[in-house]
Amino acid sequence: MAVPRLDGPRWPVRHSPIMANLKSICVYCGSADGVDPAYAAAAAQFGKLLAQSGIRLVYGGGSVGLMGIVARNVMAAGGEVTGIIPQFLLEREVMLKEVTELVVTPDMHERKRIMFERSDAFVALPGGIGTLEETVEMLTWAQLGRHAKPVALANIKGFWDPLKELLEHMQAQGFLAKHFIGRSGEVPYHLVPTVAELIPTLRDAVAALPEVKPGADAARVM
Repeated sequence: MAVPRLDGPRWPVRHSPIMANLKSICVYCGSADGVDPAYAAAAAQFGKLLAQSGIRLVYGGGSVGLMGIVARNVMAAGGEVTGIIPQFLLEREVMLKEVTELVVTPDMHERKRIMFERSDAFVALPGGIGTLEETVEMLTWAQLGRHAKPVALANIKGFWDPLKELLEHMQAQGFLAKHFIGRSGEVPYHLVPTVAELIPTLRDAVAALPEVKPGADAARVM
């Protein structure tokens, strides 16, 4: 367990290459199980699907709640997991020491930057305010042209419907561009109703991105 060197451009990263293949997915999710057992079941199923698909899980490094469920199921199915956790959360989120790779960062900013850099796409499972904040940050930076990596909301039993309604309300009130939301919008996030559809949806989205050579400006693919 070591804190990596973080030389080079500061977050957000503008010049990272876009990958033609989906090799890793960053998962944002709750550090609790939630009230509905469907949330834990979805996390477990997605962990197994990641391993079966040969896709590395990148996540927040915790062992509790949906975070622990998805990570343990990836490992149980023979997959690889990168856990990234800030020093101050080691005890609060009960770090999962058994992951393939564990990165401890000095603060949240570097945690999120490494999670971004190590991932080809992002999935938001059900979660709390931290999950919401990290997901919306990815949407914000995509809107501003800082990356083109796809974002999927795992809409288990309609969990993300209120966010969709809020974005539509913002749009109707003139605070978001007309074509901001939806698959073909300025920020083409994917509202995916089942776990089984997440990986095929993200694979298609990543494959559709123009390839960017190392050193090229990733923002231009938007």
